[in-house]
Amino acid sequence: MEDFNYWDSLHRNEALEEFSCSRVGLLWLKLKSIIRVELVKGFLDFTGYEISLKKQSDNFRLLFDLLSKNIDKSHELLDEYIKCISNRQIANIDIQKLVSELYKLKNFEWGGDYQNSLDKYLVSRYVKVQNPSFDHLISKFETEINPAVQGYVLNSWYNYWSSILIENIFKSHPEVLPTVGQIKSVDFFIGDIPFDLKVTYLPAEYIKQKRKEKGLPVELTFLKQKAKVANVMYDKCAKPNDIFYEITEKMSDRNDDFCRQTLQTLKDEKIQILKEAQENPKLLAKWLYENQGEMRFGSENRLFLVLVDTDDFNNSWKLKRNIDLLKPTIVEYLDNFKNKKIEDLQVTFEFKGKPHMFSALADVIFVIK
Repeated sequence: MEDFNYWDSLHRNEALEEFSCSRVGLLWLKLKSIIRVELVKGFLDFTGYEISLKKQSDNFRLLFDLLSKNIDKSHELLDEYIKCISNRQIANIDIQKLVSELYKLKNFEWGGDYQNSLDKYLVSRYVKVQNPSFDHLISKFETEINPAVQGYVLNSWYNYWSSILIENIFKSHPEVLPTVGQIKSVDFFIGDIPFDLKVTYLPAEYIKQKRKEKGLPVELTFLKQKAKVANVMYDKCAKPNDIFYEITEKMSDRNDDFCRQTLQTLKDEKIQILKEAQENPKLLAKWLYENQGEMRFGSENRLFLVLVDTDDFNNSWKLKRNIDLLKPTIVEYLDNFKNKKIEDLQVTFEFKGKPHMFSALADVIFVIK
C-alpha cells in the first residue's frame, strides 16, 4: 500500500487523478480536510483514538498511519465526523439573509479592463506612466481610480458570498461529503470522487469559437453591418464592448422589425450554441480546461456550474443569488449522480506550454433561466 509520502508528493505536484480511484488516496484527502489542530482534537474525542499531538504535519502523518490499518472503518468514521462538523458550519449561515444581501448589488461592473487583477491595472495605468504628474494622478481619483477600486471590491464581495451560498446547497445534500478545512483543488466529494467547484458562465470566447466553426461572423462585425443598413450611428472610436452595448441598446430602443430581427438572430444563435453544449457537456468541459488562465492552471477533477440567462446573457451574474433556480437544479443533479458512469466523466485535454496530456473527471451543471 502506498504510504503517506506517496500521496503527499502527488498532491504537492497537483497530480490528483490517482486519488479518484484509490480508497487510500481518498482517506489521505479526507484527513487533510480536518488536519487543523482543533479539528484533530475533535476527531480524537469523537473516535476515542489516541495519538501524541504534535505539530500539524506530524499529526497528519500519525493519523494517516493509524487509520490506514482499517480503511473501510476509517472512511466511515471520517465521513460521520466531517458531516457533523459541516452541519454545524451550515447551521451558522442565515441563507435567506445572505440572499437578501446579495440582491442589493444592482450592477456588476469591475470598473476597468484589468481582468480581476486590480493591482496590475492600477500600476500600469496610473503609476508606471511616461509623464509622471502628481496633480494629474490626484485628478483621477474621483473619476477613475475610486470607481475601479469600488467596483473591484463590490464584485469580489459578491463573488465570494454567492460562492458560499452555492457551496452551501451542495454541502447540504446527503450525497455530498464537504471539506470542513481547505484542501487545495477539492471543495467536496460526491460518491467519493473529489471535485473542485467552478462557477462560471457560457464563455464569450467559447461562443466566438463556435460561431467561427459554424461559419458565422463575429457578433460585433454582424452588428456593425446591420447598424449600417439600419442607419444606426455609434461611436466608432469606442472600445468593442462599448460599441456592442451602444448598438444593441439603440436597436432595442428603435424596436422596428429590422432591429428586432437582428437582435433576435444573435439571441437564437447563442441559444443554439448553448443547446449543443448541453447535449455534449464533455466538449465544453474540455474547452474550459484548455482555456483556463495560465497562472491558475489546474488538472484536478472539476464540476462546472454554468449559469446562463437566455433573455440577456450579460445578466447571467444575477443567477449566482437566484436560490429558487439554483437549488432545484443542483439537487436534481446530485439526486441522479449515482447513475453516472466514470467513463462519462473522463475528460482528456492538453494545455499550451505543457508537454503532456492531462486526464480528469469532470461534469457540467447548466443553470438556465
